[in-house]
Parts: sequence; structure tokens; C-alpha cells
Amino acid sequence: MNLPSADEIKGKWKQQVGAARILWGKLTEDELLQSEGHAQRLTGLVQERYGINRGEAEQEVRSFLNKSK
Repeated sequence: MNLPSADEIKGKWKQQVGAARILWGKLTEDELLQSEGHAQRLTGLVQERYGINRGEAEQEVRSFLNKSK
């Protein structure tokens, strides 16, 4: 099984930014693009912007990334 290349991951993430903006409207498109779909970066942004604990933010991000595979 081949792992996707970094370019494939980035390209797919750009397609997912619209869905992420709907879910997390307080995050800007630039913030989402800069996170490049990295779970840790995205979790930090969600946690900070929505004032929720790390566990809740991780759960939201994990759920979103699993749905967008």
C-alpha cells in the first residue's frame, strides 16, 4: 500500500477547507490552509478559537478528518 505524497495530502486538504469553514466558522480560510490538515495544528486552532479543552478539540478534529478521508 502506497502512502499519499505530501502534494496529494495538501491538494486534498485544500478541497476540505470549505467543509472545515462550515464546521468551524471562527477559523479563517488562511488559518485552515496554513494548518495543511495537520491534526495537531488544527486542534490548537479549534481549541484556541472556541475556548474548549484539548480533549474536545482533538475529538472534533479527529471526527472531521476521519469523515473527510
